[in-house]
Amino acid sequence: MDHPEQAAEGSGLSTWRYQANKTKKNRLPIPKLDLYDSVDVDAWTRGLFKADAQNLARSLSDGPGNQITPTSFAQAAVDALCPCGVSIEVRNKDWAEAKNMSCFLSVARSSCEPPIFLEISYCGDDKAGRPIMLAGTGMTFNSGGLCIKNPENMSQYRASMAGAASVVATIRAAAALSLPINLVGLIPLCENMPSGMAFKPGDVITAMNGKTVAIHDTNNAGRLMLADAFIYGQTTFKPKLVVDVATLSEGIVHALGGASSGVFSNSDFLWSQMLKAGAICGDRVWRMPLWQYYTHKVTEYSNVDISNAGRGKGSACLGAAFLKEFIPCTDWVHMDITGVGMVKQGAGIPYLENNRMTGRPTRTLIQFLQQLACSDLQKHDLIETKTGQK
Repeated sequence: MDHPEQAAEGSGLSTWRYQANKTKKNRLPIPKLDLYDSVDVDAWTRGLFKADAQNLARSLSDGPGNQITPTSFAQAAVDALCPCGVSIEVRNKDWAEAKNMSCFLSVARSSCEPPIFLEISYCGDDKAGRPIMLAGTGMTFNSGGLCIKNPENMSQYRASMAGAASVVATIRAAAALSLPINLVGLIPLCENMPSGMAFKPGDVITAMNGKTVAIHDTNNAGRLMLADAFIYGQTTFKPKLVVDVATLSEGIVHALGGASSGVFSNSDFLWSQMLKAGAICGDRVWRMPLWQYYTHKVTEYSNVDISNAGRGKGSACLGAAFLKEFIPCTDWVHMDITGVGMVKQGAGIPYLENNRMTGRPTRTLIQFLQQLACSDLQKHDLIETKTGQK
């Protein structure tokens, strides 16, 4: 219908099935997709690259917790990225301890699975300057820790690493599309389990930047992992902007359901680009507030600097306010994907299979990076420099 790129995306997504744990004789055949009656092979190929990327995120997210552990996720990332010319460093627990990643390690110590920190680098243009930093929560299973989740739906929290899966898939697509952009991906990987070594409500942890964090809910572990990733990434790579993707809070599900990702940003320009990207690829985003009201709710404590839960309602906004305390002066976009990146339920989006992980918002991220790689971003940077805003 004169839209080969979109046709390839929809077809590639709708024919995907998660069958890794079915015997070969019981697996459904997956049809091969080809382009007919069109000369726009380039657009068709771009669409397939985007669909394949989201399908990679779906496969990683849908894997059982005993198969997709921090170690196996790291290996899957290496297998997916290295053939594309993307470099990846796999850091172990000793490295994280040497970097004083206390927030990340406080979550990781609850499980016998060793924690891993992935550092991914893609250089698409030597002249592109400082990189864009992508961070994703890599909690390969989130039981809630000592503040344990309801067991009825706990199995879906094997996809608490959906943010990490989207980051890996997005960087692979950027390499496949040869985007003229520099990227750094940071992914802390661990499990959050109830055990004798688990961190406890009432604990106080000192983050990498010296801020003290009170643990008021061990279920809110993803934000602790991202805090250390933010500090390390900003001090090491000096990124021009930061984008994080996380299944951070149940509150965003109550607000938006599965209709769109909740987006928090301190930059109107970046928000406009994300909104445009979501509209183009059909994976919507909706802006949520970063008001000081929520900052007060997570920081106004007499004995510590910040709480990992905060006071009152609005858990998605409180989670974003927590992360904001670790982004002191960098343009930043936070995507809360709890409602869209996990199990798809109910009607809507017919090209995604019900009761399976969605891989969202991978295509939105890819489109977002495509837009930033064009001259519009350079013009924006030039305008801000001239007006003294940076």
